Amino acid sequence: MMTDGAFYRAMMRWHFYAGIIVLPILALMAVTGALYLYKPEVEARLYPVEIAARPGVPMLAPARLIAAVEQASGDQATQITHPANATQSWRVTTKGADGAATVHFVDPHDGRLLGVMQGGGLMKTIKDLHSLALTGAVGNRLVEVVAGWAILLCITGLYLRWPRRGQPAIAIRGGVKGRLFWRDLHGTLGFLSAGVILFLAITGMPWTDVWGGGLRAVVAANDWGRPKMAVIPWTAPAKDALPWTLREGGAAPGAAGDIGVDAVAKIAARRGLVGGYQLILPASPGAPYLVVTLVTRADDARAITIDAASGALVQDMDWRMFGPGAKAVEWGIATHQGQQYGEVNRLLMLAGCLCLLALCLTAPVLWWKRRKQGRLTAPPRATGRAERVVAATMLLLGALFPLTGLSMIVALAGEWLFGKMRPT
Repeated sequence: MMTDGAFYRAMMRWHFYAGIIVLPILALMAVTGALYLYKPEVEARLYPVEIAARPGVPMLAPARLIAAVEQASGDQATQITHPANATQSWRVTTKGADGAATVHFVDPHDGRLLGVMQGGGLMKTIKDLHSLALTGAVGNRLVEVVAGWAILLCITGLYLRWPRRGQPAIAIRGGVKGRLFWRDLHGTLGFLSAGVILFLAITGMPWTDVWGGGLRAVVAANDWGRPKMAVIPWTAPAKDALPWTLREGGAAPGAAGDIGVDAVAKIAARRGLVGGYQLILPASPGAPYLVVTLVTRADDARAITIDAASGALVQDMDWRMFGPGAKAVEWGIATHQGQQYGEVNRLLMLAGCLCLLALCLTAPVLWWKRRKQGRLTAPPRATGRAERVVAATMLLLGALFPLTGLSMIVALAGEWLFGKMRPT
C-alpha cells in the first residue's frame, strides 16, 4: 500500500537531488538572465548608442556609412543596422582577418565613427554565460539537462508545498535562526514563482542543440514554421539574425552582380521597412541580401531576401506566414526575453530570476538547518511502491527531454550503486 507520507518522502528526495545537481548553474542563469533583460540600458551606458536628435538634418546613405567604417578599420563590412529610433547611432559590423566581429557605432548624419564594440561586447559575454556557450557544445547540452531538472524542481516543489492538513502554502513563520523560517521562506518563494520559473525553463529549451534542434527540424518538416524555399543554409551573421523558426532555411542563389546596399535599402523602404532592421550583405557572389527586422514583439518578425544582381524580391516572410508551432515558439522566446508585453513582461521575468536566485541561496541554508547530529544527509528514502511510482513518473517526464532523462537514469544508477556499497 502506498501512503501519502511515503509518496511525499519520495517527491522530497527527487526535489533534493534535483537541486543538488543543478543549483550552481541555476544561480548563474538567474543572475545572467536578470542582467540580460536590461541589455538596451546596459549597452546605452557602455557604448555610444544614443546620439543627439538633429531634426531636419538628412542622413547619409548606408553605402557612405559602410565606406567610412571600412576605410577606418581596414576590415570588410558584413552588415549594417538601421535603428528604429532616430536618436540612436547606426551600427556597422565588420569581420577581421581572424574572423572576429566588431560593431562600429556611426553617426548617420555625418559618418563620424563614435566608438566600437568588440566581439559582441559585455552583453554577449553575459548571454554566453547564461547559455553556457563559452563551453561550446558541451555547455549547450548541459543547459538542456539543467532546464529539464528545473522543470522537475518546479513540479516536485509545487507538490511539496501544496496546502495539506492545515499547512499553508504561503506563510513565513518562526525566527531567522530556526529551520521553520527558512523552510517557509524557501517554500513560499517557490510556490509563488514556480509558474514563472517553469515558463522560463520550457521557453529556454528551443535554444538548445539537441531538443531545440529537433524541434526546429520538426517545425520545418511539417511546414509549421516558414514558407517553402530552396534550402541553401545561411551562415553567420545571417543565420544569427533570423527569427528562430527561419534558421533551418536558406535562400535561392542568383546571378553574379550587385545593385548596392543603397538600392536594397530603398527596396526595403518600399516594402514598409524604413527603420528598425539589420541589412546583411551577401557573403559570396550570387548570394542575396537579407533584411531582418529588429524583433521586440514576436509578431514583428520579418525577413526579406533580395537578389543582389537584379534587385528582384526573392521572398518576403513575416509573422502571418508562420505556422502555429512557430508562432508559439517565437512568442515564448519574446516573452522569455521580457519583450512581448512591454515593461510588465520584463518585470515579471525579472521577478522570476530574482526568486530563482533566492531559492538557490535559501536551499543550502535549509539543508544546513536540517542536519542531524551535525551531519548533512539526504531526505529519508521512501521504499516500496511509492519510490517506484515516483521514479517511473520522473523518468516519463525525462522522456520528453532526452538528455535530462539520460541524466536521471545515471542519477538512479548512482544512488543504487551507492546503496550497495554503503555498509549495512
